[in-house]
Amino acid sequence: MADIFRDSICGQIVRVLFKGRLLYADEQHDFQVPVFERKAFAKISDGETSDDTERCSEASETKIAAVGWYSDDDPDNPQNWSTQKKVFVSSLITLLTFSVYVGSSIVTPANTIIMEMYGVSTQAVSLSLSMYVLGYGIGPLFFSSISEMPRTGRNLPYMTSFFLFLIVTIPAATTSSFPGFIVCRFLQGLMGAPVLATGGASATDLYGFHKVPYAMAAWSSGAFAGPALGPVMAAFAVSNSSWRWPMYELLIAGVFSFIVLSLCLPETSADTILLRRARRLRRLTKNSSLRSESEIKQGGVHILRTMGVYLTTPFRVTLLDPSVAFINVYTALNYSIIYSYFESFPRVYLNVYGFSIDSMGIIFTSLLIACAIGAGIFVAIQFLIYEPYTIKNGIGVPEHRLVPGIYASAIAPVGILIFGWTAKAHIHWIVPTIGIVIFQSAVFIIGSIIFIYLALTYPRYSASLFAANTFMRSAVACAAIHYAQPLFDNLGIGGGCTLLAGLTAVCAVLMVVLWRRLTTAPFVVFR
Repeated sequence: MADIFRDSICGQIVRVLFKGRLLYADEQHDFQVPVFERKAFAKISDGETSDDTERCSEASETKIAAVGWYSDDDPDNPQNWSTQKKVFVSSLITLLTFSVYVGSSIVTPANTIIMEMYGVSTQAVSLSLSMYVLGYGIGPLFFSSISEMPRTGRNLPYMTSFFLFLIVTIPAATTSSFPGFIVCRFLQGLMGAPVLATGGASATDLYGFHKVPYAMAAWSSGAFAGPALGPVMAAFAVSNSSWRWPMYELLIAGVFSFIVLSLCLPETSADTILLRRARRLRRLTKNSSLRSESEIKQGGVHILRTMGVYLTTPFRVTLLDPSVAFINVYTALNYSIIYSYFESFPRVYLNVYGFSIDSMGIIFTSLLIACAIGAGIFVAIQFLIYEPYTIKNGIGVPEHRLVPGIYASAIAPVGILIFGWTAKAHIHWIVPTIGIVIFQSAVFIIGSIIFIYLALTYPRYSASLFAANTFMRSAVACAAIHYAQPLFDNLGIGGGCTLLAGLTAVCAVLMVVLWRRLTTAPFVVFR
């Protein structure tokens, strides 16, 4: 556990304040600096370096030693960490994901009280959810791209943004202004966003390709469990106290998570770990020619130019690879359906079945059951089919991993139709709830399949890919929260769910078209 604390935010602060404590192996007095491979690089006019032979012959040559792992089983390499350590770190990232996602729905049981207190409409109070969703769609475009920079790594964006998330939650819980509350909700989503896109990239840091899907399933479970448990956590407090308690609960849970993560979450980016190693070795040996691979590639490029490259990556990869653009559009359409579907829950359980607000919160636990079913099916598919395939072929053809999503897309409309047309007073409430479980199980599988596809298509840019995907689906979901209300007002529960089921069926067809198109002529144009 000492190495986990050493690499955490708190551990790094301790290293700065108390020099000589929490040392790395290469800082021990008996450490022998290994001989690294030295190559000739050309100094280019803008400060970059290159190992291109022709360019080296035309420019001043310099010998640079590339600092890498000390051995194939180097314990500092996240890929070499023990299974227990990897599972522990994955659990921390899942906890962080849950702590942010739970904030999206935790306020919904208080909507009625907020409407009465401030005299606002249903559409206006829905901004408390939609602005949060929009915020966590925009945030990753900055924070997740920055996490791919070796100079920052994963931890700094994680913990800095999550700290700001907690700070913003304080005025959200105490404000007496409705517009101020909505602004705080947007800022909460914005600051809590990084892990919602970067968590998947952290999974690729830790595991080989054949094990990444399991870590992704755990991360996705945190994302699903948050919105499911949010109303349950807040419902009883709202019914017995005030609308502010959901924010207090979010703050309490967030502070606990922040303390645990500050003490125990190590850096997982290999580029960042090697960059820090190169800096330590330069201090130890006074040899300025020792450079990490990321330093060699970037050379003397200005930090602002480097940030510009990383910040534009989500847009460039989406625009230059039609397959990624198609996946993002597909996911956005899928999420708009999901959030529209959620808007029918109060109409069914409050109006049709006469549930109280706190009792209806328990219905959301069906999403946990769906998550467990979906995760079980997804893990079984990976274990029986795709893990052997990956061991034999490596990444292979990423498009082959979309096949389970085709079947899940076909099942999803069935769940919506069961929910919409059995939500009647003379039919037991458990029947439409079964429809919820069927639909959400399929959604979990679809989402996990898409995340795996994005992570394996461009592993180096996985955080940026997740950021672009999160932005598009969140922006469309934000709009869906508002147009779903008039949709069900005009069409009713059955008619509205039929329309959503039809759109879901269209998504299933699009998944088939995507799979066939990519397996016959895959696009790979971004490098």
